[in-house]
Amino acid sequence: RRCRRMQLRHDPTYFAATACLPAERRPALYALYGYVRGADEIADNTGLNGQRRAALDAWQRELEDGLMRGYSMHPVIGALVDAGPRYGMPLELLPEYMESMRADCDERVRMRSQEQLDHYMQGTATVGPVAAPLLDAPDSAIVLLRLLGVAFQLTNFIRDVPIDWQMGRIYLPGLEERDLTERTASAALRGHIAQQVQRARALFDESEALGQLLPAPVRPGIKVARAVYLKVLDRVEENGYDVVTRSSRLRPWEAVGASSWALVS
Repeated sequence: RRCRRMQLRHDPTYFAATACLPAERRPALYALYGYVRGADEIADNTGLNGQRRAALDAWQRELEDGLMRGYSMHPVIGALVDAGPRYGMPLELLPEYMESMRADCDERVRMRSQEQLDHYMQGTATVGPVAAPLLDAPDSAIVLLRLLGVAFQLTNFIRDVPIDWQMGRIYLPGLEERDLTERTASAALRGHIAQQVQRARALFDESEALGQLLPAPVRPGIKVARAVYLKVLDRVEENGYDVVTRSSRLRPWEAVGASSWALVS
C-alpha cells in the first residue's frame, strides 16, 4: 500500500500504466517502483550531505539481506522481498540501477559526453528487465524493454532540465551553465535539445515492436506510458525546444487524453 501511494503521488503516468496490468500483478510492480523511488529520494536528499552514498549502500544492503532472510521489516523493501521471488524477478540486476543513483550524489553532476549519459541511462533502464516476469515478456523482449526505459529516462531529462539545474545537475551534454543560470533559450541550447528529442523518438521507434511481443493483457500499460511520454516530446517541439522558459510538463487532462487515445487506437 505504501508503494502504491508513492507511485500515485510521484508518477501518475506510471500509475496509470500499472493500472492497466492484471490486478494480481500490480502489487509487485508497486513494490519495484517503491524500491527504485526510495533510492532516487535518497540520491536527491541534499539534507544528507556527504552521507547519501552510505544511505544508498544501506538501502541496497537491506534488500540483499532481506532476500537472504526471507523478510525485511522495512515496508517498501519487505514488499519487494516478497514480490521478487514470488514472480521470479531478476533483482540481481538492481545494483546497476543503484550505481546510477550513486552518480547523482556528487555536488555537481555534469554529463560531459553522450557515452557518459548513455551509461547512466543503461543503469536506470534495468527496471524494465527486472519487471519482465510481471509482463510475461519473452527473452526476445528484454532488449526492447531496456530501450524503452532509456527512452523514458531521456524524455524525463529533456523535460526536467530546469528542475535538474536547480539541483546542480546537467544531464544533457552540451548545455551551457550560463544559459541555465540566465534562463536563456539560446540557439545552441535549442539545438542540443532538438538532438536529444530526435534521439528519444528514435528509441521509441526502435522499441515499438515490444507491444507485439507482450501478451495482450499487459500491452495497454505499455501503450499508455509510451503515449504520454511521446506527448511530452510533442510539447517540447511545439515550444521550439525551449525547455528553460516554457514548461514541457503536461497538464493532468492532457495526460489523460493521451492515455485514452492510446487505449482506443
